[in-house]
Amino acid sequence: MLEFNQRSNTLEQRAYTYKLQDVTEPNLYRHLYNYEEAPKIPFNHRQVPMRPSSQIWITDSTFRDGQQARAPYTVEQIVHLYKLLHKLGGPRGIIRQTEFFLYSKKDKEAVERCLELGYQYPEITGWIRAVKEDFQLVKEMGLKETGILASSSDYHIFKKLKMTRNQAMEQFLSIIKAALEIGVVPRVHLEDLTRADFYGFVVPFAIEISKLSEESGIPIKIRACDTMGFGVSYPGVALPRSVPGIIYGLWHHAGIPSERLEWHGHNDFYKVVANAGTAWLYGCSGINCTLLGIGERTGNCPLEAMVFEYAALRGTMDGMDPTVITEIASYYAKELKYKIPPMTPFVGRDFNFTRAGIHADGLLKDEEIYNIFNTEKLLNRPVVVAINEYSGIAGIAFWLNQYFNLKGEKRIDKKDLRLQRLKDWVDRQYAEGRNTVIGDAEFEEAIRRETPDFWKELSENNS
Repeated sequence: MLEFNQRSNTLEQRAYTYKLQDVTEPNLYRHLYNYEEAPKIPFNHRQVPMRPSSQIWITDSTFRDGQQARAPYTVEQIVHLYKLLHKLGGPRGIIRQTEFFLYSKKDKEAVERCLELGYQYPEITGWIRAVKEDFQLVKEMGLKETGILASSSDYHIFKKLKMTRNQAMEQFLSIIKAALEIGVVPRVHLEDLTRADFYGFVVPFAIEISKLSEESGIPIKIRACDTMGFGVSYPGVALPRSVPGIIYGLWHHAGIPSERLEWHGHNDFYKVVANAGTAWLYGCSGINCTLLGIGERTGNCPLEAMVFEYAALRGTMDGMDPTVITEIASYYAKELKYKIPPMTPFVGRDFNFTRAGIHADGLLKDEEIYNIFNTEKLLNRPVVVAINEYSGIAGIAFWLNQYFNLKGEKRIDKKDLRLQRLKDWVDRQYAEGRNTVIGDAEFEEAIRRETPDFWKELSENNS
């Protein structure tokens, strides 16, 4: 059968329609996932076309998946973070949606408070169990869309649900139909997709979902969930681990358009950001994230990372305000008492912080030499140097210029002879056995004590 594909704009041969393979024994891909060994990455060297969607966006799971990995947020904290997500996402709504639990009194109050703000973006959606009764919760809260869990691997179907593939598919389809009957848009979360039989279960199931969508006129969405972080972005990787293969297969073989596809990854093997970017490139419109990547086990894709990945791929922030990322980090650290690992990109205390004297010397000449971009402009985070035994005179000069906000002619040059007395003081600290970085307040006091005239000048220039 020949058919002109409107998405690829080519004449294609459709010789095979994928149907459910209702096996009697689970396919656990033991050649890849031997539980006693590190997972294997298989290659079949088959390439699929890179086909980014005309529109891509970010979705958020901070109040659902993210909340499963930490102490529950209070209603006030959820409302504040929701406001920051709105501000970060900008007027074009690049942060398109966020999802909420709907079960407890606190969950419902948080949804109501956020809805009262009247923001178009991020749209508030629900997340419920795959039971028909829960859809009434979605309807009562006035939400248009909800996520439902649909296990896709034989690990889950056979071992957890104790069903056959056919039984699982029929149950999931009945739940989806129940949502359609009351006019709720279902977002089907294909759990554990990177251990699933892609052509024996996933594609046939997605085809049935596509049929229901056409019949009902309701755009059923699919979230491709890399629940265990097994996804791999390398070209030529075989399924079920291939991120390009999964996304290509869902839009090409199952007919799910890009705007109804969403990728949800975990970071068990440090691949979460690369996999998310790859999903965008191969035709998935939505990337599901959490703030700071907080989520189950090793966490989800950090939302702040995909803000910059979006800008890198599209060449523009499209109205997003990345300085809000620093506000978010500050709120987590100060108000929520969350300990952000200091080396974490964009949000960690030390992400644009240098201790090496040779790097400080380069920063003094031109901060672009050792800073990834203008962090002061884009993140409201000026580059920082530490004072330690490796700082040298260049590091001290850079620290003074940053700390006292000295610009133009007021900047201190590393050739300034007064810096030697401060370096001598630093050297004495480490000669006497110190092994910690010198704090800002401590060094400020040392300047006041060791070079009082210099201190007076710096203070006046900073006033």
